[in-house]
Amino acid sequence: MPYRVMTVCTGNICRSPMAESVLRRRFAEAGLDGEVVVDSSGISDEEDGNPVDRRARAVLTDAGYDVPEHRAHRVSRAEIASRDLLLAMTARHARWLRTQAPDEASAGRVVLYRSFDPDAPAVDGPGAVADESDLDIADPWYGDRGDFEEALAQIEAAADGVVEHVRRELAARSRS
Repeated sequence: MPYRVMTVCTGNICRSPMAESVLRRRFAEAGLDGEVVVDSSGISDEEDGNPVDRRARAVLTDAGYDVPEHRAHRVSRAEIASRDLLLAMTARHARWLRTQAPDEASAGRVVLYRSFDPDAPAVDGPGAVADESDLDIADPWYGDRGDFEEALAQIEAAADGVVEHVRRELAARSRS
């Protein structure tokens, strides 16, 4: 059974599909293509059925990423329960996912995406930031191309950390 990763943002048309595209490539490059499945969703149904935002698509394409056919949807409780790792784009998304999780185990699999960026602020321990919202991936929706490029840069900066985390999880799975 593959390891299942879901990226989650608000409407599932900008940040989460961008992260999905980046992670798919990074997992493929790491030789984990068949072992890891990546998809995305949103916490809102306001964009239900819509494709990836044209600006996000342009930035991804220009950066050399494949942008799969995609229709936005709101994450369900069943999806939360069935994913091994839920990567929230913001602290608000993480809080919502945790409240919707059907059990503690599912809630415990919700992690802020940017927490895997080695240069991001720490959220616990000595010298830590006070609020996990300091790890939010910038919302490009109301901005211009530069805002989409900033979001992509934040997503790319954490991607290798996500891959390494999943690699460790897969190794632990194979030992048990």
